[in-house]
Amino acid sequence: MKIKYLASAVALMMLTSGSAMAKNDLASFHTEMGDCQTCHVTGKIKDIKKSMTDSETHENAQCQDCHGGYADLVNDKLEFDPHASHLGEINCTSCHTAHAKPQLTCNNCHNFEMEMPFADAKEKKKWDGDWNQDKIQKAIAKGPVETVDVIVVGGGSAGFNAAIAADMTGANVVLFEKAPYTGGNSMLAAGGMNAVGTPQQKAKGIEDKEEWYIEDAMKGGRYQNDPKLVQILAEESADAVKWLGELGADMSELKRSGGQQAERTHAPSGGRSVGPYLIDTLRKVSVDRKMDVRVNSRVEKLVLNDDQSIAGVVVHGRHTGYNMVAAKSVVLSTGGYGLNKEMVSYYRPTMRDMTSSNNVTATGDGVLLAKEIGASMTDIDWVQAHPTIGKDSRILISETVRGVGAIMVNKDGDRFINELTTRDRASDAILKQPEQFAWLVFDEQLVAKKEMVRGYEHLNMLSKANTVEELAQITGMSDLPNTVKAYNDYQVSGKDTDFERPDMPLNLTKAPFYAVKVAPGIHHTMGGIAIDTDTNVLNLQSWKMEGLFAAGEVTGGVHGYNRLGGNAIADTVVFGRIAGENAAKHALEKK
Repeated sequence: MKIKYLASAVALMMLTSGSAMAKNDLASFHTEMGDCQTCHVTGKIKDIKKSMTDSETHENAQCQDCHGGYADLVNDKLEFDPHASHLGEINCTSCHTAHAKPQLTCNNCHNFEMEMPFADAKEKKKWDGDWNQDKIQKAIAKGPVETVDVIVVGGGSAGFNAAIAADMTGANVVLFEKAPYTGGNSMLAAGGMNAVGTPQQKAKGIEDKEEWYIEDAMKGGRYQNDPKLVQILAEESADAVKWLGELGADMSELKRSGGQQAERTHAPSGGRSVGPYLIDTLRKVSVDRKMDVRVNSRVEKLVLNDDQSIAGVVVHGRHTGYNMVAAKSVVLSTGGYGLNKEMVSYYRPTMRDMTSSNNVTATGDGVLLAKEIGASMTDIDWVQAHPTIGKDSRILISETVRGVGAIMVNKDGDRFINELTTRDRASDAILKQPEQFAWLVFDEQLVAKKEMVRGYEHLNMLSKANTVEELAQITGMSDLPNTVKAYNDYQVSGKDTDFERPDMPLNLTKAPFYAVKVAPGIHHTMGGIAIDTDTNVLNLQSWKMEGLFAAGEVTGGVHGYNRLGGNAIADTVVFGRIAGENAAKHALEKK
């Protein structure tokens, strides 16, 4: 796919101005309109570095003052438009680097061929390419440059929920995110959030119980979960949905994910992907509350007092360098290590060559930070493979596609497992099939229910046909017509005599018909930092480390050896809130 990237007035001028074309980078182009003050607070080169924030706040505001916001830049004539991305309104400088070669953020996961403005600019060394221990120690020796009550490390769902909860508890909070935009792995979540006992379930007459939630999570995790953490996850899940509603999130749709006894996966209305929707909601809340959220800010050291309590962190800012920030409480919400090849190879060598659905931020930073100061780990060597990642890609095909009604078949078009089984069993079953891949097959009824499926079509991942027979011919699935006929009969009778699928909400009768090729890939790191029920981080003696809290995928114990779909978002919201509230209370008590 090769696309002309005419996304801004700058790019358009480039194509019409000979003098502009002679310039090598975006900064040089802008100086033709003035001086450095065109973008920066000051026009004096020696003062620019001092005036820049790591989040490049002023610079990004200047971009939008001139070119408008993302909504103004959307071009529906393009086959693919980055300004309409699921990442939302991230910093312009996430892609457009003024003094160096630009980088299309989308290609952290995708492979779009795009002609970026000033693509021939010089490529510079990454600012966060290493961890400079000498500079870290110098920052500690210099002492803190600022003091806050609570530091939250990581800007995904767990981090945002922790920061918002701490802010609402009355603490002075700063959230550090190493990437140029927030969202983390949560931004890629497609399905929904599991909860039990909600008004949404009651309104639809769905019978469900906390005991069933706990039973399903424990069974899915092979009974290696921490039962106390699972109990909290179930008991607090309904209140977590209510909390999100109060923050402005509509979680009114319900569906069933694999391994569940009832429809308890709550999702945004209209079939939208839950991750981008929730992150967008949480970002807006942080802005409305004037919270301090800093991107391009990587925490590289947890600093302790002599009594081993938290003293603060050393943060490496893109422009401000290495500095210590003091705090009484720190919340680690950095996500897992699913895109750290070295850690995967060490902890789970059998998965070292697998593709990964993870964001580029999932490099295990929080695990490394915590281990360095003596934190205990639990289940750290367990990594979950998701059964349905697009073959030869890093794009996750949500589990809810199966939950809503898709069937899963092998290369010949034969079903081989109950589509609503747990992820580990589905992954194992696919790897036993010829050529170790599968197809998900569905029709237009499912597409109408799941808006995200349009995205798969947009990415050219779907095979499409007007009849099942035509789809079979296109994909080489010779047995597919017979398989679809048998499944439709089971759907009418309400009993799947082949694989005992418990829920068959849709048949496959409405053209067009679709198929997407999938294979297992790294999706979630099950283990991590050991925490107690108050999200205190535990040391090697299982004592709490005063002032240090953790939530989300960076922790272990909640999911055991295998996580059920929908429990990750629940984990981030439930335990993110608990961590934020407890971190704030601890900090305020120590003032």
